Amino acid sequence: MHRLTRARARRIAVRAQLLSAPRPRELLDVLRHLTLIQVEPTAAVVPSAELVAWSRLGNAYRVGDLDEAVSAGRLVELEAGLQPVDDLPLHRAEMELWRGTGPMQPWQEETRDWVAVNDDARREILAILYDDGPLPTSALPDATLVPWESSGWNNNRSLRVLLHQLVRRGEVALAGRDGRDPLWDLAERVYPDGPTVPLEEAMRIRSSRQLHSLGLARVRGVKTPREPHDLGPVGEPAVVEGTKGQWRLDPSYLDGSFRGRTVLLSPLDRLVFDRERMADLFEFDYQLEMYKPVAKRRWGYWAMPVLHGDRLVGKVDATADRRAGVLRVGAIHEDVPFTAAMSTEVAAELDRLARWLGLDLAGD
Repeated sequence: MHRLTRARARRIAVRAQLLSAPRPRELLDVLRHLTLIQVEPTAAVVPSAELVAWSRLGNAYRVGDLDEAVSAGRLVELEAGLQPVDDLPLHRAEMELWRGTGPMQPWQEETRDWVAVNDDARREILAILYDDGPLPTSALPDATLVPWESSGWNNNRSLRVLLHQLVRRGEVALAGRDGRDPLWDLAERVYPDGPTVPLEEAMRIRSSRQLHSLGLARVRGVKTPREPHDLGPVGEPAVVEGTKGQWRLDPSYLDGSFRGRTVLLSPLDRLVFDRERMADLFEFDYQLEMYKPVAKRRWGYWAMPVLHGDRLVGKVDATADRRAGVLRVGAIHEDVPFTAAMSTEVAAELDRLARWLGLDLAGD
């Protein structure tokens, strides 16, 4: 049983997410290590995936490099997550599972049965894509016999749900984007041929890689598409001072020094995406407020958490005003009083972000 102070646990988490110094140098190496980068098109500053890449690579990353990697076939997008195409063998067995080749959870069976009821609609989409793909969603018909019903975002959005399931089944793939609109095609024309790693082995490998990308994690963390929800026995057990229960630790991070830097994070960055883990390790209070009414926001529409060394110390409310050619900083919220050095480094990072975006820095 490893016993970690909070500070040591934080440093492991930061190093594992490639947010310490020195920076990595190659985009594909970053993707292989992180296992995925979540796609979210909101661009108050820049789309989340672009900010995640820049926060690791700095100016070695250019806006659009992720899209170019997808177009070149080096990356694929699975369920709103960009992953190296070389990782596809670890997902093919799960795709086959969604087609009904093995035991499923009750909710999975319900989804599979819904697709089966709407098999004519499924076949029509595949036929249209065969003849004319890649195509945007707007070019595909919603011929579902039984509509998808939910109490959430997907209610009355049967076509979108069906496409999502066809991606899960490995029949349809995202072939690129036209601006923010996804372009769909047959998976066989997007994904290269390759082997299928057996499901149990694939899930073990994916769990091990997920833990390596996080450094330490709860056995059951926040659910992320295309990643195991239950890490199982990978890594080694650990306890972290001031937190309850046990963690799983990748022991490869126990050795090595730590040199931090100041980083502006996407609200969807993996360091902060699991808010419970974030609160346990960093004692940081944060919510993404883009869905809240303006009057109820404390920090801003797309406030970026500020990492300084091994601590999350504040949030920056900023907006890219491209018509005016400026990155407009509405507020800098200090969770702890900034020292002069911290203020200087945050200002410098904002200036670097603005210059990377081709904008001037301006305050409201």
